[in-house]
Amino acid sequence: MTETAKHSLDSASAESPNRPSKISKVQYFSDDEGGYDEELVESSVVTRTMSPNPRLQRYLVAIEYIGTRFSGVHALSNVCHVDVERISKRKPGEVLPPHEPAVVRRAVNHFLQKNEGDIMVIDVQCVPVDFHARFKAQERTYFYRLLSGPEPLSTFEQNRAWHVPEQLDLVAMQEACKILVGHHDFSSFRASGCQAKSPIRTLDELSVSEVASTPYFPSIVEREKEVLHEEESCCNNFQTDMASGSISDTNMPGASYIEDVGFGIRKRHRCYVVTARARSFLYHQVRLLVGALKSVGTGDLTVSDVERILKAKSVTAASPMAPACGLYLGRVKYDLP
Repeated sequence: MTETAKHSLDSASAESPNRPSKISKVQYFSDDEGGYDEELVESSVVTRTMSPNPRLQRYLVAIEYIGTRFSGVHALSNVCHVDVERISKRKPGEVLPPHEPAVVRRAVNHFLQKNEGDIMVIDVQCVPVDFHARFKAQERTYFYRLLSGPEPLSTFEQNRAWHVPEQLDLVAMQEACKILVGHHDFSSFRASGCQAKSPIRTLDELSVSEVASTPYFPSIVEREKEVLHEEESCCNNFQTDMASGSISDTNMPGASYIEDVGFGIRKRHRCYVVTARARSFLYHQVRLLVGALKSVGTGDLTVSDVERILKAKSVTAASPMAPACGLYLGRVKYDLP
């Protein structure tokens, strides 16, 4: 994946190498469908994360981001480093000791929530002055979500996963992963326009697992267990009321539950997560890998076909690329003190 260029907010930044630096982890969803953003404009993730308000902008010297800048790609933990200066309000030009990381995190999130609220800083840490978000990264982990099933995606899953109407063969997909893991020429999984000098990469991990399709809410089975528990309690009360002669139609146990059963209940999709981990990736490599794995899962390709595509060393041999909506930057690893 490509990284953004350095954005200097102060022309004097190169003249002051000893300014304190901080590293920030950022979460966001990207719902844009416009494709690749060649220029980072004022409304970009970079600008809105660390310069959401003029009161913060005066502390900024430079920002450097790592990770994706593709429309539609999400981040569970993107990383940027920020060179900052704390200037005295009473004595302009006087540099004060830097704020604590927790203060910076709370302040930036305060102004971010006043804007659109779709970006959040989840952590801030002080780093050495020679730290660089791009070049110091040792490992990147991406996740890709696929939802399998004939039903349309719910409103809450739109642009959050790749909807595959067909059933997926998990075992076959896992076997295909074994062929792709390791040190290979990934020319077949390198989109045109890639600026990397070499297609050789070491893929440390490529795996597929099935997970809960809706991580935010209790499942239907869990809710039905709660209803059954409530019915048992209601039945005990019913028997007590019956013995005392105070029973009526309005307190019949489970009456409303029986009348409403089935209404509004949608069959869940099966959710699969592809995990890809490496020091670096080629342009659209993860999405091309997922496209091949999905084709194996639906039966359009066999495991041996994946090996053939890898050896072909041509992107024309690969399956169609997976859409950006299911891709998440999960983690960037550093060797920090």
